[in-house]
Amino acid sequence: MRSLSMGAALLGGLVLAGIAGMTVISVIGRALAGYGLGPVRGDFELVQIGCAIAVFSFLPWCQIRRGHVTVDLLVERFSPRVQAALRLLGDIALGAVAVLMARQLWAGMIDKFCADPSDPLFGWLWNMTGIAQPYCWVEATYELNLPVWWGYTAGSLGAGLFAVVTLHSVWQSLNEVLR
Repeated sequence: MRSLSMGAALLGGLVLAGIAGMTVISVIGRALAGYGLGPVRGDFELVQIGCAIAVFSFLPWCQIRRGHVTVDLLVERFSPRVQAALRLLGDIALGAVAVLMARQLWAGMIDKFCADPSDPLFGWLWNMTGIAQPYCWVEATYELNLPVWWGYTAGSLGAGLFAVVTLHSVWQSLNEVLR
């Protein structure tokens, strides 16, 4: 689980670096518009989707490392057992939020996914699972006309991994409490 979370974080870092590079190129293109250059078409759409992918890719690694922000001003005064119990409560709350987030992103992806059952690329998904809505209107970005469900899918994968990692953290915290 640790290596999978690290791989997701590295992928998120690559996406973020790509967004930064594309933004630099777009800004330079805008500055040199008088010389026949221009901004990257749809740069804001790519930044939005890329940032969402990066954020959901970083969440599992942050949880594995216990890097989320916690307020523990008074917790240090309690016994180690009480501290472990409070950590367990925090992990349970975060786990519930992570599972809800993953579920909602999955529901959003299914709502946005649209496939023709005879489509050679995604028709198999409709035929095998029935999760896609047949013959519906595909919601897409304005400038690049990218299907919105692509971003939801990437976010769902990251949120799903985050949910699994938080449930693993709950298990670890429970073991600490029971020791």
